[in-house]
Amino acid sequence: MTTSQYAHLLPGVEVDAVDPGHTATDLSDHRSHQTVTEGIEAIVRLASIDPDGPTGGFLDRAGTAPC
Repeated sequence: MTTSQYAHLLPGVEVDAVDPGHTATDLSDHRSHQTVTEGIEAIVRLASIDPDGPTGGFLDRAGTAPC
């Protein structure tokens, strides 16, 4: 919700949020089925979109996530 509000208030600026998911890192004491490489997929995909890309979205590894 906050992401879409910022996107609306900041025309010309892409505002998106990404959830890497529960990833096996030191923070999770490596208790996850997802590797770091899998966790960064959504982040890299979002960072690689065109300047004309979507804004106000919430993305995860599977694509657009429900808010």
